[in-house]
Amino acid sequence: MSGTNGSGPVRVGVIGAGVISTEYLRNLTALPDLDVRVVGDLDAERARAQAAAFGVARGGPVADVLDDDDVELVVNLTVPQAHVDVALQALAAGKHVWNEKPIGLDRASTRTLLDTARASGLRVATAPDTFLGPGIQTARRLVESGAIGTPLTALTLLQSPGPESWHPNPDFLFQEGAGPLFDLGPYYLTALVQLLGPVSQVSAVTSRARAVRTIGSGPRAGQTFDVTVPTHVAAIYRFAGGASAQSTFSFDSAVKRRMLEISGTEGTIAVPDPNTFAGEIVVHRMDGDVVTTPAVPAPATRGTGVLELARAVRAGRPARASGELGEHVLDVMISTAEAAERGAPVELASTVEVGPALPEDWDPTAPTLVR
Repeated sequence: MSGTNGSGPVRVGVIGAGVISTEYLRNLTALPDLDVRVVGDLDAERARAQAAAFGVARGGPVADVLDDDDVELVVNLTVPQAHVDVALQALAAGKHVWNEKPIGLDRASTRTLLDTARASGLRVATAPDTFLGPGIQTARRLVESGAIGTPLTALTLLQSPGPESWHPNPDFLFQEGAGPLFDLGPYYLTALVQLLGPVSQVSAVTSRARAVRTIGSGPRAGQTFDVTVPTHVAAIYRFAGGASAQSTFSFDSAVKRRMLEISGTEGTIAVPDPNTFAGEIVVHRMDGDVVTTPAVPAPATRGTGVLELARAVRAGRPARASGELGEHVLDVMISTAEAAERGAPVELASTVEVGPALPEDWDPTAPTLVR
């Protein structure tokens, strides 16, 4: 198989049959523009069980996906440390790739991945795809229509006591590659880039409330583990277009907040939680008017980006959740950590061209790729 556009529903193989695969498979198998053919995993029996649970014809080892010439697009749901390696194997097999977040863990390997895809005439796209839901898409269309005038500033708050109280195995969320910035930051930063464009500079400070935390639930309740990354990150982002944002990512707050607001010359828009696909939108105008747009249910959740990628492949156009977008957001997060370590602003070398908002009538459940 090569990177040709082809016709009909895009034929999909899933690599990684862990917990997150359940939500992906539930959605992917229900979308008529996708044809899920095979599930692969290092644990072949687990892959077979997931395939059977969702009516997928085959499940087995990873090679079953990579060696299947009918598979056009690989959905890579492996652990973050394996994202680049598995994606490169899929590209070598002539297949497009959707990576769960993050696209990679460092700038160099991520750039190698995207360069390889480009040289092969193939696509790499990446989570998060929450920004493709009706919540952020509606908010973006409002901003672009002038509902708040010229966007100037943003405020994002992600605050909680941390996931150790409810997560049965929270250790990894407090280690390298995670923490509040790398675990949940991608949702907020991707939304900011969609609404304000690419980031050009970042300043930041970080802290860590406790060096050791205690697991609060499950069979390991009462066990302690070491915290090796900052658990509170406060950043100021400057965007290439001139806007700025203040962002807090924290596992150190007893008060829980999830908020994204964009303020402009004529008002402020309260955007739904970027970690969800839908939600209420409220526009506060400078003249005192308040306009609320009720939440519109999302017709699909995890996997919406896979569908948008598949349709982009067929149409021969760029995907909105592109690898370049994922690369830029990764660079923003790495630069945030570097700015805190250096105690000085960091200028970003990367940028991205943000794709257009989805049309209002975009429907993931519609069969558009007929044979």
